[in-house]
Amino acid sequence: MNAGEFTEAMARFATGVTVVTVQDERDDVGSTVNAFASISVEPPIVMVALMRTGYLCEVVDRQGRFAVNVLGARHRAIAGRFAAAGRPSARLLVAGEAHHRGEHSGALILDTAIAAFECSVTQRVEAGDHVAYFAEVVALPGTAGPQVADSPLIRYASRYRALG
Repeated sequence: MNAGEFTEAMARFATGVTVVTVQDERDDVGSTVNAFASISVEPPIVMVALMRTGYLCEVVDRQGRFAVNVLGARHRAIAGRFAAAGRPSARLLVAGEAHHRGEHSGALILDTAIAAFECSVTQRVEAGDHVAYFAEVVALPGTAGPQVADSPLIRYASRYRALG
């Protein structure tokens, strides 16, 4: 098995699409992330996996907190913007989109996200070319409203798709 075969096989597993954001001292950083999961209810713990060599990983290590925005079908363009190489500041990527700063993380939260989580890192585990962060959910910032009925955005066969 080579890396291409593994990637192709994993592309057959449908995943939700999120944007992880973190506030740095200088700027806002964010990336589209598919590796997100609920780990525990009591206490509420989630896991996100980030590319070990990426700047987002470096900033999460430094800050110890981040936000996760769960994207809906209407967010396909945002997912693409946050996945693009050489992307600008996360603030520029959400320009024109209603958003606010999380009270606990200071990270950017999309007002139209299907759900959002403010998280505090409790454990960091290196795994191959990624780092898995286990983080306690410290807040569920306000994203309630009609958008909750939106179809989720998923990634399947290397493409973004609306479920439903």
